[in-house]
This record gives sequence, C-alpha cells and structure tokens, in this order.
Amino acid sequence: MDGRLAGRVAVVTGGGSGIGAGICRAFARERASVAVADLNIEAARRVVAEIEAEGGRASAVGFDVTDSAVVAAAADEIERYLGPLDIWVNNAGISRVVPFLDCSEELWDAVLRVNLKGSFIGCQVAIRCMLPRRRGVVLNMSSQSGKTGSSQYAAYCASKFGVIGLTQSLALEFAREGIRVNAICPGVVLTGLWDEQIEDYARKRRLAVDQVRPYLEEKVPMGRLCTVEDVAGTAVFLASDEAAFITGQAVNVTGGLVMD
Repeated sequence: MDGRLAGRVAVVTGGGSGIGAGICRAFARERASVAVADLNIEAARRVVAEIEAEGGRASAVGFDVTDSAVVAAAADEIERYLGPLDIWVNNAGISRVVPFLDCSEELWDAVLRVNLKGSFIGCQVAIRCMLPRRRGVVLNMSSQSGKTGSSQYAAYCASKFGVIGLTQSLALEFAREGIRVNAICPGVVLTGLWDEQIEDYARKRRLAVDQVRPYLEEKVPMGRLCTVEDVAGTAVFLASDEAAFITGQAVNVTGGLVMD
C-alpha cells in the first residue's frame, strides 16, 4: 500500500470538526486506519463517511476526553476493531476570550480539564497501549499561545503551555521505549472554535468583526493565517517515519509569527 502511514492505526480526539477533522482526512489519505473520536458522535460519523467515500478506512468513536475510564474503554474498542494503536493525537480543546478578572474558577477548571487533563489522559491511555510493542507516536495539540502569552487568554495559555511541558516530560521518559511524543503549535486557524469567540476577540481589540481577519493576517510575516491543511500536513510528517528522530519538540506552524 502506498502512503506514509500505510498500515498504521491512528486516533484523533476532537476529530469531528476543524483541525481534528483535517488531520483525520490527511491521515486517511496516507492510508492510516483512523478512529475519529469526538464528544459529538454524529460529527465524527460525518467525517468517517467522507473518508470512506474516498476509499479510506475509519471508525467513529464517541467519548469525553476528561473521563479516563471511558477513554481507556474506547481505546480497547478501537484496537479490537482497527488493530493495535500506532498514533494518538490529543486535539480536543476549548478556548474562551475572557478578561482575567472576569475569568471564573468554573471557566478556568473547564479549560484546563479539557485541554490539559484531556491530553494527560490521552497520553496515558495511548502509551499504555503502545508500550507492549515498543513503538508509537503521540501528538499533542498546543498553540502559539503555548509559546507566548496573550491577554484575556489566561486559562487557554496556561493549558497550552502545560501541554508543551507534558510533551517534553513524556518524550524523555519514553524515548528508549520507542515512543515519540511531540506537540504542534498552530497560529490562528479560523475554524468553528474561532467562530464562537470572534465577537469577544473583536471587542478585546476594539475592532469590528469583519476587521478581525485582516488584523490577524497583518501580524503574520507570511501574510496569511494558518490553515487546517497546514496543521494536518505537519501532523502527517510528525506521525510518519520521516520524523523518526524527532521527539520532545513543540513545532510552530505560525508563518513566522512565533519562532521560539
């Protein structure tokens, strides 16, 4: 079979929309069998239908990334249906634009629970599945906001900085076990997640909503925003054997806006 991920089994959380769906499609085009995992099972099924229509192999799985028992059970189900896990992408996440003094404990807990605890649980379940075969790839979705802080994003930034720390720690711990762990740090991608907060972002920057995109594009040295395809291509590379000597990295996909 042709394809950089041929014969591999991949799990992508938050795979029912946005960046996650893009990664699922890209993995399937590279001939991986993909478990499209999402809290919204109908959204996951739509992505599976698209993949199958193009001749790919995929399965929809519904679970809450913050529930360790449910995630572990889902991993067992995926392995029974698709085969042993090779790749796990912790992509599910939430974001809110909120002035720090208005950020409630409930909002703080919710963002950290999904973005950081969800990644922790996904990493633990994935690595336990991968250890017996001493090979595997874990990709954690961080952000440019995991590299440099941004006002009114305190919870989101804290969670995404935490994802990078988690990534580096696990990369060191499991390098000799044949398991690579990397993070991806995209710039702004105008997905549904951004649609939910664009009015708040416009208010924060004192812009009209239709001014937000030009404002963001102007800040990027390459003159455009990051796309789903940019992130998905990076994920394919990091999951493939082409990246066999890369671990513990937080790879910027920001058009030059963030370089550290």
